[in-house]
Amino acid sequence: PQAASTRTDIRDCSTDPPYLPPTATNTTARLAALRDTMRAHGVHAYIVPSTDAHMSEYIAERDARLGWLTGFTGSAGTGVVTQDKAALWTDSRYWTQAERQLDCNWELQRTTWIESIGLWILEAVPMGGNISLDPFLFSIDTWNSYSQALHGSGRNLVPIETNLVDQVWGDERPSSPSGTIYSLPEAFTGSSWQEKVAGIRQQMEQHVRRPTAVLLSGLEETAWLFNLRGDDIPYNPVFYSYTLLTNTSISLFVDKRRLSVEAQGSLQAGCPGPLCVELQEYGQARAHLQRYAQGNVTIWLGTEYTTYGLYGVIPQEKLLEDSYSPVMMAKAVKNSKEQELLRAAHRRDAVAVIQYLLWLEKMVPQGQVDEFSGAQHIDMLRWAQKYSRGPSFQSISASG
Repeated sequence: PQAASTRTDIRDCSTDPPYLPPTATNTTARLAALRDTMRAHGVHAYIVPSTDAHMSEYIAERDARLGWLTGFTGSAGTGVVTQDKAALWTDSRYWTQAERQLDCNWELQRTTWIESIGLWILEAVPMGGNISLDPFLFSIDTWNSYSQALHGSGRNLVPIETNLVDQVWGDERPSSPSGTIYSLPEAFTGSSWQEKVAGIRQQMEQHVRRPTAVLLSGLEETAWLFNLRGDDIPYNPVFYSYTLLTNTSISLFVDKRRLSVEAQGSLQAGCPGPLCVELQEYGQARAHLQRYAQGNVTIWLGTEYTTYGLYGVIPQEKLLEDSYSPVMMAKAVKNSKEQELLRAAHRRDAVAVIQYLLWLEKMVPQGQVDEFSGAQHIDMLRWAQKYSRGPSFQSISASG
């Protein structure tokens, strides 16, 4: 085995000039531009997470801000940039990948704890300094953790609603998704969206706090509630949206030009009335919520998927908080029809896997297959199955 010092697939920042593998991204210009923007905003440290405004585990290219800024494409990480330093925190799954993708502008921190990020920031930022982040990219809990880590330190945690990475990324940033948002055929739904809405409203009425509205921020919550699907995020059948459901009205914040004719017809069949879905612009969710929160209301939300940017516009006494919204909880309990559909899907998938294993038995002894062509083949077999809309994540293919 090679000695670690002679490995050529990872960076070596100890030599002069440093050695960078061909997989590393040159981030010097991006960091310089971000630092200029930070100075203009009076920001001493800027925190960049790997998620989107809906706390999605998987994200669209347009939201891959950490990936663009650092060159690191792992699914989990946090970057912090000051005027003279930049660091990336990620977990052990990604340490080797980070050493291959980062250039020497970045320190790799082999932990994910917010306390360790906080300590690094306290060392890097002077007293009175401003630490900023985009409040629409941090969950309530994560925001509170940063707030706690910096509490009483003489540094200020300042939310900035303009995303500074987006400003620097500019025209190169991938455009918003434009694919069609479609209705799931009735044969594949456990119940109509009207029945689901009625069930959630019933829970609101029976709750001891009598909430007047439920706010949905998780993308799968809105997709499930209205039996709609899209392709805004690779491998995930969701679309960018928020929902505010009250006792008497339903507001869906979405790019309505993307709804199929059937989807729009289904949502608006009950108009006007309590089962009429009012379509509003996706970008209007926060302003609408702020107006609604001025009334005599109680808003029920799940903290796991709601960002601090939305949470912050609701007065504390008008909030009803659970880890998960009632929609997420309802979605988790499958009715008998949904169970039947799940089993049928698993049977179709099992056929594809068995076909694949037979193919492997034949091809591997001939030396005709490698990990990549193997992954391509099982994807093809799955696509050939009836009703397939593609895999739920990129096939993970390894041997040996």
